[in-house]
Amino acid sequence: MIGDYSERLLVQEVAPRDGLQIEPSWVETADKIALIDQLSLAGFSRIEAGSFVSPKAIPALRDGAEVFAGVQRQPGVIYVALIPNLKGAQRAVAARADELNLVLSASQSHNRANMRMTREQSLAGFGEIVALAQDYPVQLNGTVATTFGCPFEGRIDEDVVLRLIDDYQALGLQGVTLADTTGMANPRQVHDLVRRVLDRVPAAALTLHFHNTRGLGLSNVLAAYEAGARRFDAALGGLGGCPFAPGASGNICTEDLVNLCAEMGIPTGIDLEHLLRLSRTLPALLGHELPGQVAKAGRNCDLHPLPPGVG
Repeated sequence: MIGDYSERLLVQEVAPRDGLQIEPSWVETADKIALIDQLSLAGFSRIEAGSFVSPKAIPALRDGAEVFAGVQRQPGVIYVALIPNLKGAQRAVAARADELNLVLSASQSHNRANMRMTREQSLAGFGEIVALAQDYPVQLNGTVATTFGCPFEGRIDEDVVLRLIDDYQALGLQGVTLADTTGMANPRQVHDLVRRVLDRVPAAALTLHFHNTRGLGLSNVLAAYEAGARRFDAALGGLGGCPFAPGASGNICTEDLVNLCAEMGIPTGIDLEHLLRLSRTLPALLGHELPGQVAKAGRNCDLHPLPPGVG
């Protein structure tokens, strides 16, 4: 462990998209907008506000255009849209998304299940999106899903991931995300791959996206941070999961991550008290409890009075 935790860790909020996409109950558009508006006040630099995928594939996010139109945008916050193809990109730029997040899987099997295409077909489609984006003030980020493991194929060859990153850079994408789509990563694996990737991608352009499926989410964050990564996705309450990956439970929990950083002295610029208040509204909104821990237990500094009679 490097021991120096003075550099800022950037937390990018993905609950409005990745968090809500597998919720069984419909969340009203106005409630999505209200959630994003509150997140916009918490100190995030990026919020993944929605997606422009087929409503048949992800019905929970079929109101992406309405959500982007209704959000009260805050200065300094980039509002991101996930897109699967050229049609989705056209809808996203019409909705004034600040950044488009393009996704393909390192696993050929998962890409077929998720995108109904081969990796090569996905990359060819990305070229059309890059050409479209040249006419708009929009940034482009490329995500490599199943970077650390696939539920259909198992462990992913690191060289496959590195070649995909090279392909992204050749296309001109400004950012790269490595996604642990089903929570199969471990800290040693994360540390080793991040060190290799940082030879190709500057830390300011690299994001890590972890799930807590097997309980290693925050450990993987620390391993990546110690290897030099500085940007991480997280979801309020620990919401989310991939609908096309068996067993993919929630993302790492935003308030748990921010609390970890606060305890260790890693600056984030995120208002933890604001997050906790917001997270505690989610069970009523969604109709079920969430996996986040700090919203239930409180922070270490939230002390309690002694029981009566104890002096």
